[in-house]
Amino acid sequence: MEKQIPVGIIGASGYVGAELMRLLGEHPGFDVGFVTGDTQAGQPVADLYPHLAAIGADQEFVKYDPTLLDDVALAFLALPHGQSMAMAADILDRGKVAVDLAADFRLNDAGEYQHWYGEPHLAPELLGQFAYGLPELFRDELPGATAVAVPGCYPTAAALALAPLVRLGFIQADGVIVDAASGVSGAGRPPKAHTTFCAVDEDFTAYGLLDHRHTPEIEQASGASVLFTPHLAPMNRGILATCYAKPTGEASSEAALAGLAEFYADEPFIVVSERPPSTKATLGSNAAHLTVRYDARTNTVVALCAIDNLVKGAAGQAIQCANLICGLDETAGLTAVGVYP
Repeated sequence: MEKQIPVGIIGASGYVGAELMRLLGEHPGFDVGFVTGDTQAGQPVADLYPHLAAIGADQEFVKYDPTLLDDVALAFLALPHGQSMAMAADILDRGKVAVDLAADFRLNDAGEYQHWYGEPHLAPELLGQFAYGLPELFRDELPGATAVAVPGCYPTAAALALAPLVRLGFIQADGVIVDAASGVSGAGRPPKAHTTFCAVDEDFTAYGLLDHRHTPEIEQASGASVLFTPHLAPMNRGILATCYAKPTGEASSEAALAGLAEFYADEPFIVVSERPPSTKATLGSNAAHLTVRYDARTNTVVALCAIDNLVKGAAGQAIQCANLICGLDETAGLTAVGVYP
C-alpha cells in the first residue's frame, strides 16, 4: 500500500467535522494527523461523538496552532463563516492545500459578501486562487489546485438540478424558482432556539425569505437567476431541492430526462431516473439523485435533486475534491450507496 497523505481537520467538533472524521477514518489515501476544536480542546473525540470510537479512540480535539500544519499536506477547514478567510493566507503561504467548507471563498465577486453576508471580505485578493469544488460541473478546475471552496448544501442540490438544463439550452436562465428543504443538521451542532426538538418536531417552516445568503452562490453555480426559498424540515439529514423554470422552446419530459441522463452519464455519484428523488435514499452517501419533468399545462420544467447535506453537501464533496486535487481515485473513501432504513 502506498504511503497515505497526511491531512488535518480545522474545526472538527461540528457536524461537518464529525462527518469528515467518519469518512476519512477509512480513507485509503489520507491519514488524519490532527483535529482541532477550540471549544472542545482536550476532550476525547469519542466522548463528543461515540460513533467515532472505533476509529478515533485515542484522538483528542486540540486548539488550533499554525504549527500543526507542518506535518500535513492538506487542511480541511470546517469552520463558521468568516473564520477561514482570516487564516487562509497563512495556510497557503505554508505551501499547504486548503479545502474550505465555509462560504468564505465561494463567490467570485468580493462585493457580494458585503451585500449577502453583511460584512466585507477580509481577503479579496485570494478569491481567484480558490477553485469551486463541485466536480460534476467544474471538474477541470480541481486537478492540481492549491485551494478549493466547497459549495454549500443548498447550492449543490440546486446547481446539480439546474446547470445541465441551462447549459443544454433546455430552460430559460431567468425567472427560475428554487424551493428547497433541509434537515436540521444543516443549522450546525451548537443549540439554537429554532432548532431544539420542541421547535422542530411536527413543524415545517420557511426562512431567509428573499435574502438567503446562498442565493448568489446558486446563481453563480447554476447560471440562472433564481428566487430561492429554503425550508427547515423535521429530519436530521437531507436536502430536497425542487426547481421550476420555463423551457426555451418545444419540450417534453422524455427529452429533458434524456438530456439530464446524458449530461451525467459518466458521473459516479449521480443517479438520474424517473423516480422522484428521496432524501433517505441518499443518507450517508455522496450520491445525488435527480429527475426532471415537463408540465405542458403550465409550460413549466420541474427539476429535482436530493442529497445528504452532510456528505454530498459538505464533507463527502470536500473529500471528492481532495481526491481530485491529490491525484487519487475520485471515489476513494466515498460511496454512492445510501443507508436504509
